[in-house]
Amino acid sequence: MNVTEITTSSSSANEAAEVEDLTSQLADLDTTESKNNFLLETNSEVNIVRIHEDEPLLSVKKFEELNLDPNLLKGIYEMGFTAPSKIQAKALPLLIKSPELARQIMVEVKKMAKYTSVTTAEAIRDSNTNTRIGKSRNEMFKEAQLIVGTPGTVYDLIKRRYLDQRHMKIFVLDEADNMLDQQGLGDQSIKIKNMMPRDCQIVLFSATYKEPVRAFAGRFAPNANEFSLRVEELSVKGIKQFYMDCKDEEHKLEVLNELYSLMTIGKSIIFVEKRASADRIAKCMTDIGHKVINLHGGLSTTERDEVMDGFRKGSAKVLIATNVLSRGIDVMEVNLVINFDIPLKKDVRGRSEPDYETYLHRIGRTGRFGREGIAINLVSDKISWEILKDIALYYEREIAKIEIDDWDAVTKFLRKEFSSINKSS
Repeated sequence: MNVTEITTSSSSANEAAEVEDLTSQLADLDTTESKNNFLLETNSEVNIVRIHEDEPLLSVKKFEELNLDPNLLKGIYEMGFTAPSKIQAKALPLLIKSPELARQIMVEVKKMAKYTSVTTAEAIRDSNTNTRIGKSRNEMFKEAQLIVGTPGTVYDLIKRRYLDQRHMKIFVLDEADNMLDQQGLGDQSIKIKNMMPRDCQIVLFSATYKEPVRAFAGRFAPNANEFSLRVEELSVKGIKQFYMDCKDEEHKLEVLNELYSLMTIGKSIIFVEKRASADRIAKCMTDIGHKVINLHGGLSTTERDEVMDGFRKGSAKVLIATNVLSRGIDVMEVNLVINFDIPLKKDVRGRSEPDYETYLHRIGRTGRFGREGIAINLVSDKISWEILKDIALYYEREIAKIEIDDWDAVTKFLRKEFSSINKSS
């Protein structure tokens, strides 16, 4: 099946020919987002749990096979996407279209739809939705074909009748495990879902699902097909994972300063557990001349946006963050993630145990879009060492030790590692 055959019914022959020409010249296409041409594919097959065995479950190898509008294809190609990933290849035939995170999604949506007439709106607190001259808030949401927002704001807009949900075709929860696991977000998400038409398609996306959330998701989206990768495939192969054995908390800070003093590092993110730690590290690094910015839950939405905009634009190359940033935010140039604190959580008895999902989401801030990256974990006691060992076993990945008694050797080793990932990208 070629491009002309699948687009002629809804597009002119000229449009079809234009997409066909784009398809044949992908290698020479001048993309504005060339990052996506470097997608690395997993060798693992996608595990599928089918509910409706009598319905065909299709798979595609090319975006053209989805019968997308030619102008949408142009936006996809211009972003540098040349073929669906394995998860997309299985899931996309079931759906064609699809909150910090909400703004990022809207940016990508607008890039993808720049050649189409699709209308969009942001349902985000503090967002200036009245951006089109002469358009009221009510008019904007009534005209929008695709709305991206946070649960609280979306729910409020529906209740105020700014947003008419009666004709919704698809309801998507991104980072669904986090949305359903947090009581406030989960309650709001359920209320919104219950307002949707009976024939509205429910779609949940996440890199990880805890078992209780998985069971709840089954009730949230009953009779749903499930697409997943094996656990060990989730820990991205393109991310080289290491650890450094420190004496105590003060030594961790000294090691951090040595790392940034001896090496030229691109954009990097340092993850900590507490806001106080983020402030302390930021002050210490700033005092010795490093330009850093700090992101934590104490900032307003506007302040967070300003911090992320500054990081993306390069006003600072080091971002210190709590788990507020561990999910979903994509900054292509990040090639190093440092876990100053190993992610852990408390069990029902108050004992520390590994937070596998947070670890995965944290290190996933590097190696975006299949690129390679480096993750360095700082351990300083028996608990953090045991936690990291359990994480390595869980994801079946080696986390190699970097000896720090000879910093010349450390510098030489890491320069070689950074050089190798830069060449692959």
